[in-house]
Amino acid sequence: MKKRSEVSENLKWDLSLIYKSEEDMRKDLEKCKELCKEMEEKYKGRLSSADAINDCINTYEEFLIKVYLISSYTSLDVSTDHTNTKAQQLDAQVSSEYIELLSRLSFIESEIAEASEEVLKEAVEKATGGKNYLKDILRQKPHRLSPETEQVLSSLSESIWPSYQMYEQTKLADIKFPDFEVNGKKYPLGYSLFEDNYEYEKDTDVRRAAFDAFSKKIREYVYTTAAQYQNQVRTEKTMSKVRKYDDVFEYLLFGQKVTKQMYDRQIDLIMEKLAPHMQRYAKLLKRTNHLDKMTYADLKIALDPDYDPKVTIEQSKEYILEGLSIMGPEYQEMLKEAYRDRWIDFAQNEGKSTGGFCASPYGKGSFILLSWNERMSDVFTLAHELGHAGHFRACNSAQSYFDTDVSTYVVEAPSTINELLMAEYLKKKSGDDKRFRRWVLAAQISNTYYHNFVTHLLEAAYQREVYKLVDKGEAVPAEVLSNIYKNVLEKFWGDCVELTEGCELTWMRQPHYYMGLYSYCYSASLTISTQVMKRILSEGSSAVEDWKKTLAAGSTVGPVEFAKMAGVDVTTDDALLDTIDYIGSIIDEIEKLTDELGE
Repeated sequence: MKKRSEVSENLKWDLSLIYKSEEDMRKDLEKCKELCKEMEEKYKGRLSSADAINDCINTYEEFLIKVYLISSYTSLDVSTDHTNTKAQQLDAQVSSEYIELLSRLSFIESEIAEASEEVLKEAVEKATGGKNYLKDILRQKPHRLSPETEQVLSSLSESIWPSYQMYEQTKLADIKFPDFEVNGKKYPLGYSLFEDNYEYEKDTDVRRAAFDAFSKKIREYVYTTAAQYQNQVRTEKTMSKVRKYDDVFEYLLFGQKVTKQMYDRQIDLIMEKLAPHMQRYAKLLKRTNHLDKMTYADLKIALDPDYDPKVTIEQSKEYILEGLSIMGPEYQEMLKEAYRDRWIDFAQNEGKSTGGFCASPYGKGSFILLSWNERMSDVFTLAHELGHAGHFRACNSAQSYFDTDVSTYVVEAPSTINELLMAEYLKKKSGDDKRFRRWVLAAQISNTYYHNFVTHLLEAAYQREVYKLVDKGEAVPAEVLSNIYKNVLEKFWGDCVELTEGCELTWMRQPHYYMGLYSYCYSASLTISTQVMKRILSEGSSAVEDWKKTLAAGSTVGPVEFAKMAGVDVTTDDALLDTIDYIGSIIDEIEKLTDELGE
């Protein structure tokens, strides 16, 4: 892997879009200190009227936007290279300063929460921005602690919630992978190399050897990683008790504004109803790749290993602009801006965070991290992250900063619908070419649905079992975590996939476990986006316009209302069951085309 300094600048994102220099960032940090002092002097002990509350939150919004920009500027730099000591030091020093400011200003929410319900309702009525923020404070009132306790918790946030940073540091900086050897040839290995390359490698010997070498290395860190994760979940359990929630599930779902029934439905129905379809797909992979057996290390290979066209970054732009043209001219301009102004970090380098994400600092466009491997799967990933960018471009433009904190239950819908629209575009492009059409259909399963309805759903099923134990006060050491994950895999894949040694360590590889109950939200969001995509295909522009209005709503609506605006009902099983049937129909067509192609 190249060092970050060796990577061409045109493959890197441009953080100067947030601040031209570190000096400019520090000027905003000083402004935050001034605003903090001003708010303390003007409002502390005085937030007892609707007018005072609204006056305060207008200044507080300015402060929070600056903090968001500052934290994005420093943390995004770290995410591209966890071996960069200077970037880590800057991030740590700056975050320490703004966390102290946030702690000092914790009185704002505490005092607002202590106001009478009548005053709060009046404040909501008079608010020009942040109505939803005030409603949330009212909703959280039963779970708030004393102002003094809230301030202490805020000031100790870095100490109370260190697990994610520790996990990322262990994963991306401490673990050094040795080369592995296959048939006398040595191959380099790393987290990104394994997850972005070797899992998809068509040479079976290399792929399985890479999985074995990767698993053996991360096993050396199993106890450290388990301790980090156990600290996370036990802290969440403690916080649920301190804040007087019935259990850890209620605590973690409260901010998402969804019921436990909605959460359980997503996991239970997919584990039961989707598993048979995906087992059929696993058998297809074995058949078309002429494998001796289907192992866990083989699940991400291409259905047609000799038909996986390379895609350059420039070609990806053409695909994405054409594939997402149905979203209209404004959306097209946003896509062009993303490429032109270097929102996207395409680089592969040592120490870079794995996977992909999109950060959208308020009023500053977006920043998309991925590692480009010239596969069509990268195009789908980029379309996905640009979906997040389009969503937050819409809601950041339409809503106050306070009303852009979208529930994680729906936050992946704007991204996954882009993957689905790309697939529909490619299907039309296929014409009478059966092999190309099958390749597109397989990409839908292996990229969009496998990633969101299988990978993340299995994480969610595992995570639920962990929290059940934690809620009962039981410890979850490494051996327990590995057994839980393996049991989930056995339940989903049955006897059609051989669970290679090392499969049980998959829980070590995901950062989602440090983000509450996030993993299941991928399938929940994709359920919504699948239904919206079907509406767009059948109804055209009217469905697109409904979707744009939904994107702009931000957090002014909850998940159920969000889906309803887009024409989807998530209060029953119907949308999820229809989506599972749709996935099954894609696999049906892949099987039919495979037979017609004589494979």
